[in-house]
Amino acid sequence: MATTVVVYHSGYGHTQRMAQAVADGAGAQLIAIDAEGNLPEGAWEALAAADAIVMGSPTYMGSVSWQFKKFADASSKPWFTQAWKDKLFAGFTNSASMNGDKLSTLHYLFTLAMQHGGVWVGTGMKPSNSKAAQRNDINFLASFSGAMAQSPADASPAEMPQGDLDTAKLFGQRVAEVAKRLRG
Repeated sequence: MATTVVVYHSGYGHTQRMAQAVADGAGAQLIAIDAEGNLPEGAWEALAAADAIVMGSPTYMGSVSWQFKKFADASSKPWFTQAWKDKLFAGFTNSASMNGDKLSTLHYLFTLAMQHGGVWVGTGMKPSNSKAAQRNDINFLASFSGAMAQSPADASPAEMPQGDLDTAKLFGQRVAEVAKRLRG
């Protein structure tokens, strides 16, 4: 069985809910980057052992949070030895605005994965883009690169659109399925 790890930072709890949905779909271990940008005990070992690494960060000012960036910079140690080469990677993000430059965050995560010699997995989902589409439909935000969610700035994590969480769960399932196929 392939092992998937979801490593993420969440500033206000919205990205954490999304991370949980991805992990539920993938049957993955969750690793939270704390408010100081640090990983918990044993996290680097879990990342080294994983077949797939799903990365998540809120979109702040058009990119990842500084806490996630601290983790990314610290990943230069496994980069130096190519420890994550040929692992599967995927990413997700959340912002308060419908667009919020979330694609810039996904591009950052993709670039980090490519620097590690990884293989990227997109959503594999068609967008909900017909006249009949509703906000809680799967992939309403129409992302192909990774899962996206939108949480109004004055909404609690409990008020996140269910469609975005369902999209995240299906995205996690896709990553796990691809990891299983590649692991053979």
